[in-house]
Amino acid sequence: MRYSSLVAASALALAGYGTALNILMNNDDGFGSGNLRELYKLLKANGHNVWIVAPATQQSGKGGSSEFTDQANLTANSQYDLIPAGAPSVGPDPVDSHIWYYNGTPAACTFVALDYVLPNFADFSTPDLVVTGPNYGTNLGNFVWTLSGTAGAAYSATARGIPAIALSGSNKAVNYKDVNSTSHPAYLVAALSAKIVQGVIDSAAGASILPLGYGLNVNFPPLSTNWSSLPVVQTRMTGNSEVDIAQAGAVPGTFTWGNIRPLAAGANVCLSGDCTLPDETFVVASGKVAMSLYITDYSAPTNGFTRGLMQRFRQVTGCSS
Repeated sequence: MRYSSLVAASALALAGYGTALNILMNNDDGFGSGNLRELYKLLKANGHNVWIVAPATQQSGKGGSSEFTDQANLTANSQYDLIPAGAPSVGPDPVDSHIWYYNGTPAACTFVALDYVLPNFADFSTPDLVVTGPNYGTNLGNFVWTLSGTAGAAYSATARGIPAIALSGSNKAVNYKDVNSTSHPAYLVAALSAKIVQGVIDSAAGASILPLGYGLNVNFPPLSTNWSSLPVVQTRMTGNSEVDIAQAGAVPGTFTWGNIRPLAAGANVCLSGDCTLPDETFVVASGKVAMSLYITDYSAPTNGFTRGLMQRFRQVTGCSS
C-alpha cells in the first residue's frame, strides 16, 4: 500500500464522521512544514474543507505581532525553495491551490487569509475553525505563549470570534517532502493532532466548537507509534512556566536567550481559573498531552487584591467605589 493510501486509511480510522467543517490552517514554522502538511492531509481525509495560509518563511517567536510585507514580490526564495524569489508575496503553492503562502508573520497570515485569500479564492469566507500548527517544539507556559507565532496565529482568530486550536509537538523541523512513512515523527504528531481536533469537533455535536473568546492550547510530549494511548490532561498555563533571560553570546555585545533560575514568580502565580489543575509544563514532562483553555479577556479577576487596588486608585479614577 502506498504512503498516501496509508494516510487516508489512518485518517478514516480517526474520523468521527461528524459534520464536515471549513477549516483554516496556519503556523509559524512555514507553509512547507512537514507537521502542517501531514495534519492538512489527515483533516481533508476526515472530510473537512481545509485551506492553509501560512508564512512563506520560518517565523517562530513572532507571537501575535502583525507584520505585513511592504514588498509586492518575494525578495528571496521561500522556505525549502518551494517558491522562487520574484514571485508574488502572496500566492498558492503550485502543487495545491488550497495551500497558500504569505510573506508576513503568523498573525498577519491569519488576517490575510480571513480578509483576502478565503473571500476571493475559497468557497467560504469565515472558517468554522482555525487550527495552528502542529508547531515544532512545545509552547508551554504563559510566557512562552506570548512569544509563540503559532499561538499568536490562533489568538488572532479567537479575537476575531473564530474558534481556534493551537497545537505543538516535540519533534524537529522537517520539509514536508521528506515525510515518507506513518512512523515518521511528523506523521505521528499530525495523527494525534487529527484525533484531538476531530474529538473537539465531535464533542460540539453541531453547536459552536468553542464559546466566544475561548481557544485551546495543546502540547504533546515526544511520541512513539503507540501515541493513541496517551492520556490527555486538562491543564493550566501557569506553574513551572519558563521565562527568558538575556544571556551573553559568544561574540561580545551579542545576546541569546536562556531560562531564568529559579523560576520567575510573576509567570507562575495562579490568579484566575482553576488553580487545582496541573500545569501544562509538568504534564508534558511526564509524557502526557496537555490541553489548556485560554480566553481573550485579560481583565484582572474580581477578588480582594483587585478590589483593594481599585480602592487605592480612587484618586486616579475619580470613582467612589
